[in-house]
Amino acid sequence: MNKIAVVILNWNGKKLLEQFLPSVIKFSDREWVEVIVADNDSTDDSIEFLNSEYPNLKTIVLDKNYGFADGYNKALAQLNHEYFVLLNSDVEVSENWLDPIYRMFENESDIAAAQPKIKAFNKKEDFEYAGACGGYIDHLGYPFCRGRIFDTIESDFGQYDKVSEVMWASGASLFIRSEIYKEVGGLDADFFAHMEEIDLCWRIKNRGHRIICHPESTVYHVGGATLPNHSSHKLYLNFRNNLYMLFKNLSTEKLLTTLLLRMILDGVAAMKFLVSLEFDNFMAILKAHYSFYSNMGKIRNKRRVINPLVTTEFHNEIYKGSIIADYFIQNKKKYSDLTF
Repeated sequence: MNKIAVVILNWNGKKLLEQFLPSVIKFSDREWVEVIVADNDSTDDSIEFLNSEYPNLKTIVLDKNYGFADGYNKALAQLNHEYFVLLNSDVEVSENWLDPIYRMFENESDIAAAQPKIKAFNKKEDFEYAGACGGYIDHLGYPFCRGRIFDTIESDFGQYDKVSEVMWASGASLFIRSEIYKEVGGLDADFFAHMEEIDLCWRIKNRGHRIICHPESTVYHVGGATLPNHSSHKLYLNFRNNLYMLFKNLSTEKLLTTLLLRMILDGVAAMKFLVSLEFDNFMAILKAHYSFYSNMGKIRNKRRVINPLVTTEFHNEIYKGSIIADYFIQNKKKYSDLTF
């Protein structure tokens, strides 16, 4: 049995496969690694391309587009490797990208998930938005990273090269023990895409496991290849899924207060878009809240399943301050400016 399955989820991404699959195959050439492409019912000629150019590569063809979350769930359910790597199709990997995290998994059994340092493919001296050097959230659920807070992205000059425990590992390049992935129920299919990895990691942390960023491993991510960064649909998914995530994972004593504060702040964000005549973004936030309220019963049932399995609700990687206040009022633009 191969130890690691590197699984690339593809949807109409032939051009991305042409560009980035060669580096993955070249730098994953280990006897304990298998590279696999799972296809979300692409309508382009991705499968024909794979069959022609990579006839020995394992492919999993799904019967419809299940999105990022359930697409991976459906594909990984068919595999029995010890470790999974969920790798975006728009990621270029480097020569030593697998070995440091693999060694760490082999030697430290309490580490459930990890990510490499993620840098920008188009500006390789900079961190990349979706993960940078490891993810955190503040007490209101707003995510940020070592190397990226909101839209401020730092250049990498080794300031975050220490192996560190984080709150979440990016889904752009997520290493995870298969046993843990299955134990916690995998990615939440109702998220479809965006923030599903933060929700997954929060559930993992609540069961007492550790999540690590290992900067000796480096990958380069394009970002926004499937859904543009300024898409109103992406905004909708982020606002909706953040509310889903909070409702599922917050402790009982913090749940009501946090949700009330988030509703106020989301309302402020919606009014800002309205005043700026960004009607699509304004409607995206309204739709996100409508979806949250209309699905509250379903989310409550998930919370009832999750809660009895929680062993710890305190995490040092949840920032006790407000990242919004620090960033916009106190002008703290870098992770190194924050005091945990």
